[in-house]
Amino acid sequence: MRPGRTCSATVVTRQLSSSCGMMRWTRTRPALLGRSKAATTTTTRVRARTTTRGDDEVGTTTTTTTTTTSTRNLGLPFSTGAALEGVTKTVIEASKGTEDVRIDGPEAAGKTLVYIDETREGVIDREDGLPAVYDRMAIQKYWDGRPGELRKRWGEFVRLNVPFLTRVGGILLSGNTLQSESGALSKQAREIMETLGPTYIKMGQMLSVRPDILPEEAREELAVLQDSVKPFSASTASEVVERSLGLPISEVFSEFSEKPVAAASLAQVHRATLKSTGQVVAVKVQRPNIIETVSKDLYVLRRAAEVYQSIMDRFAPQQRTSYVALLNEWAVGFYTELDFMNEAANQIKMRNMLEESNVKDVYIPEVFTDYCSRYVLVTEWVDGKKLTECDPEEVRELVAIGQECFLTQLLQLGFFHCDPHPGNLMKLSDPAKGKLALIDFGLMASLSQEEMDTLVSSIVHLSNKDYQKLTEDFVELGILPTDCDRQKVLPLMDKALSPFIKGGGATKYKDEIMKTYEGAGGLQSMTSDFVTVMNDIPFSIPPYFALLGRAVATLEGIALIGNPNYRIVMESYPFVSRKLLSDDRPAFQQALTEILYSKDQTLKSQRLAVLLNSAQGIVAETDSFVDLDAIPENSMNTVESVQFFFGEEAFGLRNTLQPEITNAADFLLRQAIRRVSTQVEIAAPRLPFLPPPESVPVPFVTFGANGMPQPALLPLSKATAILAPPLTQDEEIYALSMLDLANDLSGLDVKGLFMDPFETVRALVSGGRLDGALFGNDLLSLELQGEDRARAEAFATEILNQLSERYTARLTGVV
Repeated sequence: MRPGRTCSATVVTRQLSSSCGMMRWTRTRPALLGRSKAATTTTTRVRARTTTRGDDEVGTTTTTTTTTTSTRNLGLPFSTGAALEGVTKTVIEASKGTEDVRIDGPEAAGKTLVYIDETREGVIDREDGLPAVYDRMAIQKYWDGRPGELRKRWGEFVRLNVPFLTRVGGILLSGNTLQSESGALSKQAREIMETLGPTYIKMGQMLSVRPDILPEEAREELAVLQDSVKPFSASTASEVVERSLGLPISEVFSEFSEKPVAAASLAQVHRATLKSTGQVVAVKVQRPNIIETVSKDLYVLRRAAEVYQSIMDRFAPQQRTSYVALLNEWAVGFYTELDFMNEAANQIKMRNMLEESNVKDVYIPEVFTDYCSRYVLVTEWVDGKKLTECDPEEVRELVAIGQECFLTQLLQLGFFHCDPHPGNLMKLSDPAKGKLALIDFGLMASLSQEEMDTLVSSIVHLSNKDYQKLTEDFVELGILPTDCDRQKVLPLMDKALSPFIKGGGATKYKDEIMKTYEGAGGLQSMTSDFVTVMNDIPFSIPPYFALLGRAVATLEGIALIGNPNYRIVMESYPFVSRKLLSDDRPAFQQALTEILYSKDQTLKSQRLAVLLNSAQGIVAETDSFVDLDAIPENSMNTVESVQFFFGEEAFGLRNTLQPEITNAADFLLRQAIRRVSTQVEIAAPRLPFLPPPESVPVPFVTFGANGMPQPALLPLSKATAILAPPLTQDEEIYALSMLDLANDLSGLDVKGLFMDPFETVRALVSGGRLDGALFGNDLLSLELQGEDRARAEAFATEILNQLSERYTARLTGVV
């Protein structure tokens, strides 16, 4: 190009947008990027034409959108304009790459977390020929015979979304913010979702409960999608029910509400009364032909995911996230929600599991399987109000209950609810049943024990700001590759995750990120870190995050409505602490050990008190992180500490500390015995005709190789050396620290008992009553009763048995 000339080009794109393969042509007359007065005008014409195929309708729709943007107003430099043009070209190329290939459905490749009842595998519906649970090949076979319908749906998707995206781009390029026009944009987005139907309504519903992502005006608009979905007629509902039951509706229900009590994107609910028992029930009826619509949408979204994947591969080639795989996982779950027999099995399983786990204040309605089918679900009717109708104080209380229930599902049961939106959480009117009802089990996920262990470990490390171990957790979770550069990852994790722990959702996260970089190089440093992440750290978002992320994001969004400062990680820490204290699985014991021990494997006794308090929700914090070395001001009292330690929940902790307590007791007993021996030597008279006291033979009991006791006479000094070898300095310090811990936790003078050697010896020689001196009467004074007292006595007995074994080993084969 000759000097003084300005680059000009015409971009012509072609994109499939109709059911008969008509192409959409977009002609862009670009700006003269080198001139300040240049303007860019983009005209997009979308022609969606349907042709006659059997009973298909014929029609043509044309939408034209024009956006004019002045680079003079923007003050964009040539490089910025070129970058925008580059992005545009990439989007065009990515779109073209999907035009001429067959529209394939999402592939459920590899392991999916979606829980599918084994009895539903391979079931094909007789009416529509589609499988009950997601099966790509079966669905593909169905749509291969109807290719025009898939292309028609793709054309509708493009026709509705292109004008919206063009409008968004125009607002951004004009220098305005999306928030300034959030009302109009949200209304347009909501109308598009309603037009496109259930699949997209679901997306809008999830966004409507995120006050940290969307402004109030936008959330209010999208909230319309929660409860204002247009219901279908009562006659249609009756037809679906009768077809599913194979009986007239009057023979099954004595009452069946003409109007639905709730209408959602996939189904609507009617209140009814069972004729046989008089039980009031909720009858969930699926929308007619919904499965066809959803299965088509999954194909369209698969194509959209491929476009996005191509863009990311172009601009971030080092990233390993498969967005198509994420969509596949979401697709499997969404399709499975349409099988109400699978939902019934999910609900029954969750009801039983929560009852067995003794989860309090949460109620799961009963399922009446005799009346259920793929299209109809009949469950117990529960009276209450949705969380959206509760005041913030009620929301805070109920979210705490729901959070405990969700964490139990996620980290203990390995079977969790993936869609805990406000419509699925109800405040119960009947306190006898509990406080919170959990409904809608269409989408459930399952985790292996190893996956649960890693999640627990990651929460512990994140809460304690241990990013080095958290990096290894991320490798286990599949977020980071095993060969990632740890030296580059660690500082970036600190900057990215520290603000997240402080809570408050996306808005406050953004504010905290900006604060972090204000004192660390500002925008330049932020840009440098961003480039490092995109180019040098090949992270990926595993497919299962499509379900786990959805569940966590929804629950956090509800909590933020009741508490704008909600911190999901820190709120989870007490539950995780209880898991560490109660579970003796190797993974949990390792995490517990990491908290209680320093790098040189020295027990940090104060951290035990911190952990006991954390399990009760009493946490000392430093800058929103758990301070493991500071006991909270409102910590548990003596009785609470001892009762918790010997309670059922501290089983894992007792197992971890039993060897430590045995060691400490051994060290202290050895010290006491040596002190007694020294005092005897000092107090004994020294006569000229007798040997020194330390050389006088004393009666002693040893053990033979057969384990039988053997009497012996040994000098006092030798007997002492055998029975109580001298302590090293580290052993002595350790023993004293354990005494301090026992005093702090129990409030008893345990330290005085061991420091008085004669009291210790008297306890040992009085019929082996060391357990009574340490654990018996004193524990009774601390109100240990029933099973707690039995556990304390068993704990003391086990320690005494281990001590006996050690002393027997020292005295075996001496003579």
